[in-house]
Amino acid sequence: MPQTITRLPSRSARPTIEIAGQQQTRLEAALLEYMLADGIDTMAHAELRFGNWGGAQPGFQWFDRRLLDFGKEITVKQGGEVLFAGRITAITAHYPQGRPPELSVLAEDRLQDLRMTRRTRSFAAQGLGDIARTIASDHGLEADVSVSGPSWKALAQVAQSDLAFLIDLARREDAMVWIDQGKLVVRRSRDVSGVSLAWAGTLRSFDVCADLATQRTALLATGWNVADKKAARHEADTSALGSELGQDQAGGEILREAFGQRKDQVAHLVPANDAEARTLAEAAYRHLARNFVVGEGECETDPLLRVGAKLSLTGLGPLFDGDYRIRARTHLFDAAEGARTQFTCDRAGLGRG
Repeated sequence: MPQTITRLPSRSARPTIEIAGQQQTRLEAALLEYMLADGIDTMAHAELRFGNWGGAQPGFQWFDRRLLDFGKEITVKQGGEVLFAGRITAITAHYPQGRPPELSVLAEDRLQDLRMTRRTRSFAAQGLGDIARTIASDHGLEADVSVSGPSWKALAQVAQSDLAFLIDLARREDAMVWIDQGKLVVRRSRDVSGVSLAWAGTLRSFDVCADLATQRTALLATGWNVADKKAARHEADTSALGSELGQDQAGGEILREAFGQRKDQVAHLVPANDAEARTLAEAAYRHLARNFVVGEGECETDPLLRVGAKLSLTGLGPLFDGDYRIRARTHLFDAAEGARTQFTCDRAGLGRG
C-alpha cells in the first residue's frame, strides 16, 4: 500500500537536463526557465527556454540542430528523479529588446503518438484493458494495464484520435492513462507514494472551494438489454465513493440536507446491460463528486507530486484538512523564484468541522 511522505522545506536546485540520455551541462547553465505540465485528461508537455548567445565563440549557440532538434528525447530531472520525459516537437526563437536572443523548445511525452493518429474502427466484445493493449501495440508500446471493467458488445472509434478515444473509455471506468518509462499505463489510480504538505510551510499558498453547483444526490444510467428485452439500469449515489470518502461528508449528502433530492441522468451513453449501467453510473458519479472540493496551491518542487497521487494537506482547519487527489500539476523554474510547483487537487468530501 502506498505510503505518504512528509517533505521538509528545502532549497530547490537547478535541474539536470538530458538529451538522448546524456546529461548536458551547457544546456543546464543556459536554462532561463521551464514549464512542465501534466493533467488527468491530458498528456504531459513541456516548454524550456534557454539563452541563445555567448559561449567560447560568441554567436548563436543552439541553431546548429546538433543538440536541440525535432524528435530528440529530452529529460528533466531533479535530485535524480524524473520531472518530465518526452520528445521535442517545436523550436521557437525569441529576440527581446535589450536582452540577448533566447530559444525555447516544446516537448510532449509518448502519448503524442496516440494524439496524432486518427482512426475510424470498431471493437466487438472487448473491454478497456483489451482495447488499451491493442492501441499500445499499434504504437510499439508495452502495455501496463490493470482494470477489470465489463466487456462492451460493440464500441466504435469514429474519426477520433487514439488518445481521445482511450481517455474517453478510461473516464467511463474511472481510470487514468499515462506514460511511464515507455509503457502505456491504464489504471484506476497511481500506485505511488503520496505527499504530505502543511500550510504555511511546505505548502506555500492554497485556495480551496467547496461548491454544490455540480453535485447531485444520485446519478442514473439507463439503456436497453437486447438479449433479455428489458431495460438496463443502475442508480449511483454516495455509496459509489466507498472508502475514498473516509470520515468526510459527501457533497451529495450536504446537497440533500440543504436543498433536497437533486437526481440526474447520464446522457449520450447507452449501456447494453446492468453491468455496463453500473460501471457508467458509478464512474460518472465519482467524477461529479470529486468536483465538490477543488483547490489550487503552490509548493516546493517535488517529483512525487504526480497526477493521480494522494496529497495530504494539513494546517487548513477542520473543513479542509485531509486527503486530496492531484488532478493537474505544473513544475515551474525561473531565475527570479527558482523551482516550485503549482497544482490543482480535488476531494469528494468536506470535513465535518
